Amino acid sequence: MLRRPKPTDSEADLLREQEQFLTSGAQSAASVIRRPDKRRGEAEAASLHNCKCNGRLFVVDLPDQLPSLTPAPPKKSRFKANRVKFEDEDAAERLDRHDTHISAVLSRIVERDTSSVPISLPVFTGLAFPQVHHRSEVPLSSGGGGKKSIFARQIAAQRLKEGKMLLHCAPRSAQSTEAREVSGSRLVSGQGLGGPDSTGETMKIHRENEEKLRAMSQSEILEEQKKLLSQLDPRLVDFVRSRKAQSVPSSASPSKHPQGQSSKESFPHDNVSRQSEPSEKDLPVKPQKEWVHMDKVEPEKLEWMRDLPAPRRKATKMAMEARFDFAGMLIPPTEDLPTHLGLHHHGQEPERAGYSLQELFLLSRSQVIQQRSLALSTLANILAKAHNGEYQSALKGNVMSTLLDAGLIFLLRFALDDSIEGVMSAAMHALNTLLVCTEDEACLDSTFSWFRGMASFPLLPCAQEEEDEEDEGLGEIMKMTVKEKEERKSDHDVARQDVIKGLLKMKLLPRLRYILEVVRPSPRVVQDILEVLTRIARHSSSSATQVLDCPRLLEVIMTEFLPTSWTAPASPLPHSVYGLPLAGAMKLLRVLSTSGRHACARLLNSVGARERLSRLLSVDPSELLLEPTEALRITTEAYRLWAVAAGYGQACQLYIDLYPALVKELQSVHRVLAPSHPLVPLQLQRVLALLSLLTQVTHTAGCHQELQAGMLLGAFYSTRSTSVVCNIQSSPETTPSLPGLACPGWRDRLGLAAPCSPFPLLTGLGLLLETITGIHKGLSHKFTGLLLSEPVIGYLRSCSQATPTLSHTRAWLLQHEHHLLYLLLRLVPIEPDVVKHASLYHQSALVLLPWLLPGSEYLAHELLSTIIFNKDFISEGHSGGPEAVELGELKLHEDSHHRASPSLQTVGALLREACVQLPSIRGCFLTHLAHLESSVLVSRDSLLSRNPWIKSHLLPELTGPTLPSDWPYLPLVSLYERTGVSDGGGLAVEELPVGALQAVTHCLQWLLLLEVWREEALKVVLPVAKFARLSCVFLCSSDLFLERPVQRLTWGLFRLKSRLDSLDLNAPPPGLASFQDLYSALLAQYEAVSFGDRLFGCWVLLPLQRRYSAAMRLAVFGEHVGMLRSLGVTLQQLSIPIERFTSPPEDSLPLLRLYFRSLVTGSLKRHWCPVLYIVALSHVNAFIFSQDAAAQEVEAARHSMLWKIYYLTDEVLLFLLNFAFTFVSPSVSTLMFYVH
Repeated sequence: MLRRPKPTDSEADLLREQEQFLTSGAQSAASVIRRPDKRRGEAEAASLHNCKCNGRLFVVDLPDQLPSLTPAPPKKSRFKANRVKFEDEDAAERLDRHDTHISAVLSRIVERDTSSVPISLPVFTGLAFPQVHHRSEVPLSSGGGGKKSIFARQIAAQRLKEGKMLLHCAPRSAQSTEAREVSGSRLVSGQGLGGPDSTGETMKIHRENEEKLRAMSQSEILEEQKKLLSQLDPRLVDFVRSRKAQSVPSSASPSKHPQGQSSKESFPHDNVSRQSEPSEKDLPVKPQKEWVHMDKVEPEKLEWMRDLPAPRRKATKMAMEARFDFAGMLIPPTEDLPTHLGLHHHGQEPERAGYSLQELFLLSRSQVIQQRSLALSTLANILAKAHNGEYQSALKGNVMSTLLDAGLIFLLRFALDDSIEGVMSAAMHALNTLLVCTEDEACLDSTFSWFRGMASFPLLPCAQEEEDEEDEGLGEIMKMTVKEKEERKSDHDVARQDVIKGLLKMKLLPRLRYILEVVRPSPRVVQDILEVLTRIARHSSSSATQVLDCPRLLEVIMTEFLPTSWTAPASPLPHSVYGLPLAGAMKLLRVLSTSGRHACARLLNSVGARERLSRLLSVDPSELLLEPTEALRITTEAYRLWAVAAGYGQACQLYIDLYPALVKELQSVHRVLAPSHPLVPLQLQRVLALLSLLTQVTHTAGCHQELQAGMLLGAFYSTRSTSVVCNIQSSPETTPSLPGLACPGWRDRLGLAAPCSPFPLLTGLGLLLETITGIHKGLSHKFTGLLLSEPVIGYLRSCSQATPTLSHTRAWLLQHEHHLLYLLLRLVPIEPDVVKHASLYHQSALVLLPWLLPGSEYLAHELLSTIIFNKDFISEGHSGGPEAVELGELKLHEDSHHRASPSLQTVGALLREACVQLPSIRGCFLTHLAHLESSVLVSRDSLLSRNPWIKSHLLPELTGPTLPSDWPYLPLVSLYERTGVSDGGGLAVEELPVGALQAVTHCLQWLLLLEVWREEALKVVLPVAKFARLSCVFLCSSDLFLERPVQRLTWGLFRLKSRLDSLDLNAPPPGLASFQDLYSALLAQYEAVSFGDRLFGCWVLLPLQRRYSAAMRLAVFGEHVGMLRSLGVTLQQLSIPIERFTSPPEDSLPLLRLYFRSLVTGSLKRHWCPVLYIVALSHVNAFIFSQDAAAQEVEAARHSMLWKIYYLTDEVLLFLLNFAFTFVSPSVSTLMFYVH
């Protein structure tokens, strides 16, 4: 028997099985039957039948050439042509085309608009059936329209009435006659009356009713009204009243018309004919006889030509849709602009000027070229103002995010494919405005010459881990890789998470190459394309590689925009920049080279950047046959590109070739233009780029020269005002999928990158002093005056109290300030004058350590090795600090009137021992950070300028700080992750690794030292996170917490935690879903391995305080009631006031029932669990004898407890439960006295 194919079979297996099947002659599972054509006769049918029976496959031999079409083939039947079926035709479409069922006719049903159809009440009659109208009773119409049936006359009367009601709802401007003094009836509609004169009969009945009402007095009217209301159905009365309220305006607003005059807004115009035409004066345009079809007035078309009403704000508190003008300015809702500005249109709210975002998206898909260009230009202006943050105070939400969610990326990408150059140029400018922030680029250029200024973070969005549904339940081998997941994602999903990746996936680079090479657009479009390519290169190293690998892209840029020879342009603003060198193209090469040393080598050797550097830098900028501004910019970018290459140890041979030109430039530095000259900023940037080049060449050559510089202490006075760490400023709006630096307005406000910022000077000064002290250690005391100056001390004090946030908008500036802080701390000598500020320097180092960003791992290693664990910076350890803590503990014990366990040591002795073990503690933490060794080595090469070993000037991805904020708890957390594994809901604890006890001891010693003397350094760690991390002592092993050193240190930390009022256990700890899960694990571990340990018992009792959630107390008295037998912690050992457990009284009825049950059943006894015994007694006692009003369920529970207490046989428990009844105003202390 032949086997069925399997999914794992290869193509060779399938072919082999097919051959076996054909040789076996077995019958196939399915057969193809072809119906013969009846027109061909029976011969063909017989031949087809024979083919089917023989089971053979016939191959038709086709001729080599097509047959001639002359003479023409005979005409075929059109019925047969309708039955022709093609192979690629969709079967569903063919079925729909031949579907004759009624559902095919009724598939699209559009509901008729009934908003203007009048609703009339049915006529009340005593007859069971409607009255029959005979021809003899119905008067004939005298009109000349011919005979009409009764039904036709009724329909005509109905339409006449509907036309009048529609006329009543028309605008006031369309009503040309005055209203009648007597209004028509609102209740009697006359619908049941036959004949065309039903309206007259209705008015007659209405006048008779009014005459009767006038003849009656007010009291008679009210009496008849009451009688009528009592006889009618209340629902019918409500319906009539609601109809009257709809037709009559509210009487709350007084009428503005004098008495005797009828208001056009209050009364309907019953006498206005539906066929009334406006006069010739009312028409916007006077008709002419020569105009065709102008003899008939069409009011609905004339409405479009009327003047627009004045805009007014809607009487609603809801936000209104934002509208913009063509410059991107937001138009207020009530602003009345003239129509000649072109901002009014026939969309929604035509009286309001401006275009909404939705209307601009619709206009960008117009068939009119000018409308598409206008919409794209307006969107570009809106994006530019959104980058500058001009909409933050006026609009709700983020304009950039709204546009991206609406599909702006796809709109611009499709517009780039437009064949009209104007539309393509507008789309390119809008894309440039979306991706590129000119202020960000200018800010990065200004900091390029700083220390580590050429290094920058990749502008990648924050990583969002999303577990695919397809990967759930699969093993690690079966799961798709990241690259496979990216390839399977749609363009929309990729662009939603990362705009740059989405554009690259949509083949943006080949399109830009085509525009540059074939379309050859205007200079502004060329500049936009170069800036967009630069922004893509800043995204990541992979994006820069895609730009390098795009076919013919760099060749076109080098040939057209960085030529080796060119002619001088005829005007300062040429119509075409093709054949002229551009600074934007050189900057693109510089940013591409920053992505890695291999990319830089490709640019220098394969693309031809080396020849361009020689051509541009070998002569003076004034001899380049370019406009002076462009000449300075392109030479500045050339120096920067060379500096980046020298930072890799490349292009150093070019230094020898261009040495005369470089010396000449250095000699001419002092000949700077006048300060008022407009080219001075560009010339200074060029000089800075030259100095950056010389610095990198010097590092590469290994030459260390002493540089002359002066110390400007006054610069420190402005350090705090420009600090990024100390000043948290709001930044313009950004979107997560398109991160930026948010630098608009950086020149006009105080900041680290502002032109008046002292940070570059101070960083250079710090580098110089560090170099000097590295050569001669004895010179460090010469700089004591700088380190002890008031500006430096004030700046360090402000930094030690700051809590900066991490984001793309702040990270690139924070790294520069981190360098300055590190250099200041490294210069601190250990001298008597400096010792009095040693704690401040140590505090600053502790605060700086968790701030350091990726790329600064070497700084973290140096701080840990030299300052953090240096006993000279912990002055409290050798100046009476431990003794002061012991005295404080003694005073605390005297005030609290209780003593701790006699077997425990004081915190002062533990601190004294921790100070002695500081070198061992440092070794412990450096061992646990050994996984960062490779990153430390890479960072060391960059920070020490070991250029031949630098792989890239692009810093690692900004995923977070180098060290977590809770790094002092790292040994505990890592030990828990290694030993505690999940096993069926519990914890299966493996054997502790070698050295675990010593590592935990050192970690607890360091934590105790920080909690007592450096509490500010741990303020970034939430108290609940501290409690969760310390709980790992009990969860990572079954006996680790029983060791003597761990017991002593954990007791000391517990005393500090128990006095912490800010401990909020209702918030989930970082890294955990909820604190309840952690507490459940602690309870399970206590029942399993605690053996009644008092320390573990105190740790479990701490979350049971009254101010925390009742869920934890329910877990103890419900799921883990067995642990009450071994929870023998006394009040003296707990060191927490009992009032924190008993006040206020418990209000959870299920928990009170559990308290009462544990007391009555004997699960909770005084000598087993003294603390919770008093807590349960207090809460049950207060609940039973409470005088507050309560729900019925609570009262029933209270009576049930009293009834059960009455039958208790335990006299002591009976007395304690009736404690509140015995004493008028009992206290917890009195209750404790009787318990003991």
